[in-house]
Amino acid sequence: MADRTVLSRSEEVPMTPVQRLMRQLSRGPLHAAIILVCIMWMTPTAGLFVSSFRTRSEIATTGWWTALVPPWQFTLENYEHVLTARGMGQSFINSVMISVPATLLTILIAALAAYAFSWMEFRGRELFFLLVVALLVVPIQLTLIPVLRMYANLGITGTFPAVWLAHTAYGLPFAVFLLRNFFAALPKDLLESAFLEGASHFTAFTRIVLPLSVPALAALGIFQFLWLWNDLLVALVYLGGFRDVAPMTVTISSLVSSFGSEWHLLTSAAFVSMMLPLIVFFALQKYFVEGILAGAVKG
Repeated sequence: MADRTVLSRSEEVPMTPVQRLMRQLSRGPLHAAIILVCIMWMTPTAGLFVSSFRTRSEIATTGWWTALVPPWQFTLENYEHVLTARGMGQSFINSVMISVPATLLTILIAALAAYAFSWMEFRGRELFFLLVVALLVVPIQLTLIPVLRMYANLGITGTFPAVWLAHTAYGLPFAVFLLRNFFAALPKDLLESAFLEGASHFTAFTRIVLPLSVPALAALGIFQFLWLWNDLLVALVYLGGFRDVAPMTVTISSLVSSFGSEWHLLTSAAFVSMMLPLIVFFALQKYFVEGILAGAVKG
């Protein structure tokens, strides 16, 4: 049988300039399609951003693209009016006060539960995990009235702790499912070696599992934060009648009905609600991609 030789990268035959050019040209249609999709996806956001700095008369008479041509006539009056007179500034703070604690609480509880389902032996472990996963198909709408009655009996309706508990409970099934699959894929020998050296489950969880699971935790944090920031139903049911703790989604929904003659202010209000999620996503996109791809390739 003839011997087969495999050339290493250093032994590969270098491509000629013509070959490099042909290779780049062959990828041209794919790159053009990606760029076109990105432009189409970002155009509405760009239009919303530009319109938020224009006056009502300009928005009503000309398209947003005309504002890019000199002379520029941008103004901050829309943002000033929305943030002060219409309470969007306080609603922005309320959204942060709701989303950040609820996200951290969900990640903490889900990580502890996922570790228990992955590395701790106890009776009925698989059954309990199946029950948690089964909660994914339970509609949130079924729980709104019972939970609201319970909150009324406890006297916590219209408070931040009430909505923290609700969002945490609604997000836990997916969070536990996601983290359990990631934790279970960690090297078994690594955990067994730690246990043989006398490490407790708490030590293994804090010193081994959590540091190795940063991408998955970051991906879960982005999912949970964006869902909480954009949530309207839960906030409307539990906080809708309390304007001092209402998040931005509830405030913007009221602006839609109250701004019949000042609809141009909605562009500024909408972009204010988009700023923080965009910052969070772009700041953590590296971990987001790693978390999504984690476990897809074993090696």
